[in-house]
Amino acid sequence: MLLPEAIAYSSIGNLPPQAGVIALFAGLVCYGLFGSSRFAIVSATSSSAAVMAAATASIANGDAGFRLTLAIGLVMITGLFFLLAGLARMGNVTDFIAKPVLRGFAFGLSIVIILKQWASVVGVHPPNGDMLRFAPALFGQIGDWNPAGIAVGATALALLFLLARCKHVPGGLIVLVLGIAAGKWLDLPHYGVGLVGTIRLELAAPTLPLLSRSDWLRLGELGFAMVMILYAESYGAIRGFAVKHGDSVAPNRDLLALGASNLLSGLFHGMPVGAGYSATAANEAAGARSRLAGWIAALTVLAIVLTILPGIALTPQPVLAAIVIHAVGHTLNPAIFQPYFRWQRDRLVIVAAVLGVLVLGVLDGLIAAIGISLMLLLQRFSESTITLLGRLGEGHDFVNMALHPEAKPVAGILILRPDEPLFFANVERILHQARRAIAAADPALHSVILSLEQSPDLDSTSLEALQDFYRFVAGRNQQLLLARLKDPVCELLQRVAPAAAASFSTLSVDEAVRMAQLSCSNAPARCPALQ
Repeated sequence: MLLPEAIAYSSIGNLPPQAGVIALFAGLVCYGLFGSSRFAIVSATSSSAAVMAAATASIANGDAGFRLTLAIGLVMITGLFFLLAGLARMGNVTDFIAKPVLRGFAFGLSIVIILKQWASVVGVHPPNGDMLRFAPALFGQIGDWNPAGIAVGATALALLFLLARCKHVPGGLIVLVLGIAAGKWLDLPHYGVGLVGTIRLELAAPTLPLLSRSDWLRLGELGFAMVMILYAESYGAIRGFAVKHGDSVAPNRDLLALGASNLLSGLFHGMPVGAGYSATAANEAAGARSRLAGWIAALTVLAIVLTILPGIALTPQPVLAAIVIHAVGHTLNPAIFQPYFRWQRDRLVIVAAVLGVLVLGVLDGLIAAIGISLMLLLQRFSESTITLLGRLGEGHDFVNMALHPEAKPVAGILILRPDEPLFFANVERILHQARRAIAAADPALHSVILSLEQSPDLDSTSLEALQDFYRFVAGRNQQLLLARLKDPVCELLQRVAPAAAASFSTLSVDEAVRMAQLSCSNAPARCPALQ
């Protein structure tokens, strides 16, 4: 499976076939050394190849040599970003990409890849760009489609789907060998069917690409998008199989392993690499027990390369296109969107992610998908509200009075709880709601309790807003108590406002209520409710 896909993905990235083979060896060896998953197979992926093709085309302006140099630089930048993210322990960064967005992007990307590979099958060359121009041009040239190419591609695709039913049969390799035989004995070029051509698998000395400062800066912007999609795809596969088998995951270690893999691949002019789901699933199905399975795969591929690599030059282009279409076909399943429409959640997000890829193109569609994820996060936090809590019965539990009418407020005390963590985008909105609640409260109010169990940390904007809120409450001759603080927040507040240390603690809401009542009993003039 790995060798045919590595060569096929090179065609997606508009790179020489050897780029995919070099990336395959770099990924298998490095991840086997440094990675954490016993199932993950790190190699070139269809999504990263498509993103790289779009990214380099946007800068190279038709210069093929410059485009290859840019591709090498982009792979190295991607590896460097992975290493920096691993050292900074940013293993959970892809949690900011919502799954509906990622699935919508993958679905749209599959459509793009399949249509472009179909152009290779039929032997036409529509102008590159978004699907609004590519698809009409492709089907507008239907009269120029090559019947021989269609026959070869359809036969290869049918064989791939047929052989896929046998888990332990290397369908991709069998189809590749049959394609080589057809290219040699049927004289397919005579019928207008293109062949792969010679693969020169030569390891040149590791070198840095010669690029200007502006080119490196532009590649840095593109490298961020490449890291996001590669790690989202890789961590999804790694985490999925770890959960299935009860294994632990080490995301920061995997970031370092992916960084080393991409750096090594870039140094030897290979493609970007990640842990693809299909290859990882095949590795698990084959009975992998440790990371050495990746090394065994590398040795097996090496043996194949040493024996049949010269013959791969005779592989028909429609056969490679069929291998790619079969590999990405599993993501082209509308059923994965069914739950979101049934739940009536994130439907517009999915549609926007799919249309972003089709209308804007692969690269801009990816950036748009990431932007949608971040906007969803910010929207959720910025629209957060504050909840009024009341005592449930005579116990120690305090709950939302809007949801529990039986809960009663405590005389003279207003208990508030933000529904989301406080940060710069929502703190002013939440505390403004708190001010309105205080203004509307009983005149006998003497204490305000703010429960901050949702906030694991506070940024500087939140600290300033809390200081203003503290002064607002004090100006009304009332006391403010902060309850249920996380330890980092409590330590931070003790440094920022040590004089008011008695006003906040890690206490429960019930204990904060007792503290407020005790404070008022010691100063009854401030507590009309007790008089």
